[in-house]
Amino acid sequence: MKRIVTTLRWAPPTFHGQIRDLAVRWALEEAGLPYDVELVDDEERASESYRARKQPFGKIPVYQEDGLVIFESGAIVLHIAENNGLLPADRQSRARARAWMFAALNSIDPDIIALGDIDHFASEEAWAKERRPDLVHSLQIRLAAVAEALGGGRYLTDEFSAADILMIMVLRGLRHTPLVDEVPKLCHWRDRCQARPAFQRALKAQLATFGPVPVQNGAPITNLHAVSSPAMR
Repeated sequence: MKRIVTTLRWAPPTFHGQIRDLAVRWALEEAGLPYDVELVDDEERASESYRARKQPFGKIPVYQEDGLVIFESGAIVLHIAENNGLLPADRQSRARARAWMFAALNSIDPDIIALGDIDHFASEEAWAKERRPDLVHSLQIRLAAVAEALGGGRYLTDEFSAADILMIMVLRGLRHTPLVDEVPKLCHWRDRCQARPAFQRALKAQLATFGPVPVQNGAPITNLHAVSSPAMR
């Protein structure tokens, strides 16, 4: 079976290791499934052909599997998980894992995206400075709820699952802040998940896609405005 992950040809170094194809790569690595990578640029993503055949919003990632085409990272990870043992076998635990997958994308991610848009693209705007404290407070409350749900367990359910993959992927959007590090239980869980060999392989593969970070006058070139953030969600 041929599997193809479509992702960005280029992204600002600030977002390396954060772009959502990482979750798809991670799930495939955990499942032991080989895959190929197809790289696209802004012009290709904006084309009618790309939107009609692969992603109606011109975003990435896209996953292809013997004629099957799936877009949205959450839907892709769920598909891989359901067919390759990345959800618990127990009915109650399986349902809980699915719930946490949706919680990552619906209850946690919107505020993280909003905070990232402020910090990376509008940090000096008056409206952003006014909005940011409320976003941080909202995230602190929700991160505390995730930590409480972990309880004394090692993962969001009794075993590592796709729920951990998606939640970690979402929380990586806070890497430029101390918010996760301020919650020890979350920090330990994150580090435990990211120490998994499958994650390390997925991260290495994504970073290799972009090659060395370009440098100008001794400093990395980030050029944040060259790629719009919605393409990487």
